[in-house]
Amino acid sequence: MHLYTMRTPLAADFTGTLERLAGIGYATVGVSGRHGNSPAAIRQMLDRVRLKAVLEHVGYDTVTGSGLPQALEDVHTLGGRWIVVPSLPGALHSPAGYREVARQFNRAGLAARESGLKLLYHNHGGDHEVVDGVSLYNILLAETDPELVGFELDVYWAAKGGSSAPGELFVRHPGRFPALHVKDMAPNGDFADVGSGVLDFPSMFDTARQGGVRQWLVEHDAPADPFASARASYRYLSRLRY
Repeated sequence: MHLYTMRTPLAADFTGTLERLAGIGYATVGVSGRHGNSPAAIRQMLDRVRLKAVLEHVGYDTVTGSGLPQALEDVHTLGGRWIVVPSLPGALHSPAGYREVARQFNRAGLAARESGLKLLYHNHGGDHEVVDGVSLYNILLAETDPELVGFELDVYWAAKGGSSAPGELFVRHPGRFPALHVKDMAPNGDFADVGSGVLDFPSMFDTARQGGVRQWLVEHDAPADPFASARASYRYLSRLRY
């Protein structure tokens, strides 16, 4: 479970929310917002309910600035293996901007590797736009070092962005996608509980190994009932065969 889904109950009861997720059956989480808790405190809560944090979302300015060493230390404290940039500043939304991002990611990725972690980037719809005849996302794929930079692919935004199907990305760029945000799309394009929408997860997951996928994290950006959404998505994925 990517914990952005659970931000409302986490703000009210962080430990209780983690306990309920573990009770549903989740084993791992992605951290996105600490709600006033230190990394050490979150680690203690996770350990208590036998959940494991595999990554944390950290802002672009932190990762590319002087805050990177502390951010890497915090991911280690949480027990994760990936530090993930969740989005980019709007001012960089151009081919030149994305080429600068690629340079910054390679630099930060080297620091991450030296600390025993790997830097990933999480996409949104705008990342898949074609600007001046160039796919912005393809710039990141082409100009980042695969040894230093990977991707946490949000399959909803990849599909909605329209540049390519997630499964095709796995085939064309093997080994680049160690983590996924598993998020479904309703027929009208809205967010949906996993398995209740239109995305073809069996086909997608059939090529996931080629993409290097090691971790699936459920996400719903705006669930009416976060726990009901978490249960429905878990139930679908636990029964999925492909």
